[in-house]
Amino acid sequence: MKHPENIAIIGGGGAIGYAVAQELRTRHPAASIRAFSRALPKPEISGVSHQLIDYEDELSIQAAANLASADRPIDLILVTTGILHEENLRPEKSLKELSYQNFERLFKVNTITPALIAKYFLPVLSRNEHSIFAALSARVGSVSDNQLGGWYAYRASKSALNMIIKSASIEVARKNPEAIIVGLHPGTVDSNLSKPFQHSSTNSKLFTPSIAANHLIGVLDTLTSEQTGKCFAWDGREILP
Repeated sequence: MKHPENIAIIGGGGAIGYAVAQELRTRHPAASIRAFSRALPKPEISGVSHQLIDYEDELSIQAAANLASADRPIDLILVTTGILHEENLRPEKSLKELSYQNFERLFKVNTITPALIAKYFLPVLSRNEHSIFAALSARVGSVSDNQLGGWYAYRASKSALNMIIKSASIEVARKNPEAIIVGLHPGTVDSNLSKPFQHSSTNSKLFTPSIAANHLIGVLDTLTSEQTGKCFAWDGREILP
């Protein structure tokens, strides 16, 4: 995607979403960019319209889609929300650590929220050539790539997100055949999401948010409609289901 005119970023207050907004502002100075988040970031990015959204309120998600598409359809939609851990929530190392509460929380944030965002944002996706809807997924959501086990709820929530992306891509293609709907794996990024687990990454594989944003936008620029429904890593390689 070379010249998007209307861009929406959902999750613009997080490390990756904020960096993506900055990079897109630099690359596409003439584009209209709206970044939605639960709280307004500090500082706000000049030239980016920062808006509040409540991910647990479906009407708020619908209102965000209406606002973002009020003047024209959206050419690029990026969903950068997600959760791996919280104060009382950590990825499980074994079956004995599973809990209903953890599964519910991770699926709500990692699967249900992006699905509801797709519900309202995909219908306002531009029908021009190569419009894109991309949501942050994770390599650990790949069943075929799972060699270590563990992280039950997080893996499952990302696998479920990948299935939603695939199903949505099939439905949307019937009316908008040029649309591209994909999942993106940003790698290990220096952010609150990854901090407790950064010791397992070498320095060369720990990306700053800015570098991750550059990688992800670079991947988006290479995609074609034949690749819709798939998941891609930061280096452009397809992640198998």
